Amino acid sequence: MTAISAWFSRERKTPIAEWWWTVDRELLFALVALMGFGVLLSFAASPPVAERIGLGPWHFTQRHVLFCIPALAVMIAASMINARWVRVVALVTLIGGVLLLAMTLRYGVEVKGARRWVSFMGQSLQPIEFVKPALAIMSGWFISEQMKRKDVPGHLLAMASTGLVICLLLLQPDLGQTILVSVVYGGLLFLSGMSWLVIGVLGVAALGLMVVAYTFFPHVARRIDSFISPETGDSYQAQRALESLLEGGWFGMGPGEGIAKRYLPDAHADFVFAAGASEFGILFCLMLVCLIGFIVIRALNLALSQQNLFNRLAASALAIQFGVQAAINLTVNLNLIPPKGMTLPFISYGGTSMIAIGLGMGLLLALTRRKPEETFATGLPIRSALKNG
Repeated sequence: MTAISAWFSRERKTPIAEWWWTVDRELLFALVALMGFGVLLSFAASPPVAERIGLGPWHFTQRHVLFCIPALAVMIAASMINARWVRVVALVTLIGGVLLLAMTLRYGVEVKGARRWVSFMGQSLQPIEFVKPALAIMSGWFISEQMKRKDVPGHLLAMASTGLVICLLLLQPDLGQTILVSVVYGGLLFLSGMSWLVIGVLGVAALGLMVVAYTFFPHVARRIDSFISPETGDSYQAQRALESLLEGGWFGMGPGEGIAKRYLPDAHADFVFAAGASEFGILFCLMLVCLIGFIVIRALNLALSQQNLFNRLAASALAIQFGVQAAINLTVNLNLIPPKGMTLPFISYGGTSMIAIGLGMGLLLALTRRKPEETFATGLPIRSALKNG
């Protein structure tokens, strides 16, 4: 114990000690706690799904736990690097991710009418999961550079890279991820002080893309139609999810006692929140939502307290991305929007998503590590402070 405590001692000034005393431990512990809740919900939701497809009852649970190990390792390792290496990691990840994203159009595995996965040596990978945090960071860098030097076409570079990713997503098609990427980009424009007119024009363009997706992609049209008129389409999952949410009441039916989850095809993945509600109840679900809310608010507060403009914008984008992704999954579970195939961060089953979110949150922790010499107390409104930063 003495040797271990020495690693974290302020006096020793080891890399681990420096990381421990500068990283935001409240946010780190909250993220680890959320990962723990994911394991708990996996125990509750996964066995019926595994048994339905002829696997052992704990197949998905065991794999979920195994995915948590590299995700946690990646998050901690990423949180130890400096801002320069954050940009390097994001750039390399973005270039590789976009190339893989393009490969899905030709070589991807088709699932439910969309090509979103590529397979390597029997393992599936969803490239967009890694592209999202990398794109958020690089867009923040491009925009911050133009805010410091007017001769740098930062906004143009951010728009071009985001537009390229959106085009590739629409060709898969993946409307849910398209919306998420667009919202994060819009949040960056807002924080950078972009005029409301430009933001409004881009918002109208995004709505136009959604109309195009509905018109030309039958897979997207079917989902929207079945949401608007459940009797005309396949709304089986949405209805089973609502039943699962309602049957648990305030305190749940108890571990292993949920009934509706047994008929919910994606109870371990996209609808794990609904499956968990049947066993642990609405109060448990509200506690989980509060934890997610704490993570998002804490991350945004840390991001907006950064003096360095790049750190501020990139960390804000990652926080917005985490929050919007969670919000999309939760609203799908509540049947407030059509199914999107979006995971609940650190909760839903999925190795690609788990490790990619670990990378994104690790980079956010790296960008928001405390620097004693830096303060940010201008007293100005956020948009004004950012614009003057």
